[in-house]
Amino acid sequence: MRIIHAADELKPADRKVCLGIGFFDGVHLGHQQIIRQTITDARQHEAIALVITFDQHPNTVVAPSRVPPLVYSLPQKLRAIEALGIDTLLLIHFNKAFSEQTGEAFIRGLARDLGHVQSLCVGANFVFGYKRGGNVELLRKLGAELKFAVHGLAAVALDGRAVSSTRIREAIRAGDLDRVSQMLGRAYSLAGPVVRGDGLGHQLGFPTANLDATGLALPPHGVYAVHAETGGKTYRAVLNIGLRPTLQNPNPQLRVEAHLMDFAGELYGQELELAFVDKLRPEAKFPSLAELRAQIARDILEAQMRF
Repeated sequence: MRIIHAADELKPADRKVCLGIGFFDGVHLGHQQIIRQTITDARQHEAIALVITFDQHPNTVVAPSRVPPLVYSLPQKLRAIEALGIDTLLLIHFNKAFSEQTGEAFIRGLARDLGHVQSLCVGANFVFGYKRGGNVELLRKLGAELKFAVHGLAAVALDGRAVSSTRIREAIRAGDLDRVSQMLGRAYSLAGPVVRGDGLGHQLGFPTANLDATGLALPPHGVYAVHAETGGKTYRAVLNIGLRPTLQNPNPQLRVEAHLMDFAGELYGQELELAFVDKLRPEAKFPSLAELRAQIARDILEAQMRF
């Protein structure tokens, strides 16, 4: 998948362009429907399938106090979109200047820079532009003028309720990870860069990779069996999410740390993706580091039975 950062980079020559637009956090079943419709349109019209998304949540700029925790990191989102078979992705930097552009100006600018837009696909409740002034009704009006078709697709339902990024975040926080996976259409996973920890894992004999999960929605504190993927390889792993109460730190920091079985080497700075298999136990406080070490060994044995 080719990634561009401005519409005029596409240079489609004489080919038509079919667009799918959204923030697509989690690339869940509803998002997949939008992207697949974009691909279907492109194949039908021998066009380029172009997904347009943003590098950060719009609230980061327009409502910083109301930025939701994200289901996916940006690299994880881009991988999920690529897996659906998109030709090209336009990744827009969402900044103050962009947030002040009207919805109509945004669409007219795309039509100008992309040449022949054949179709545009969004969710039925899609809103965009300055003060969320654009919607599907505006898209249909512009489509009639600029000669492109508009698909405003209804939400996908699961158990009688619409699948949405908000609902997925709620299920993650509640620990209902099977439901999360159903709504995503793939196993739920966390991803982020590996950062340096304090070396406690090495001290205990079970070195861990510390994941920078800043800004991501996280499951309840506890110990989980996961598959860890890095560098194109997958390892069995045990993941701890929590505040490490055994250390009795007066200012504990949330840690997301995974012990990869049968792995030796450094992971600092590399992207690590952790796909959840099962929860082993809740977070617990132990009387000593020796007892914590013994429990970690039991956790690893238990995890091996869950894979």
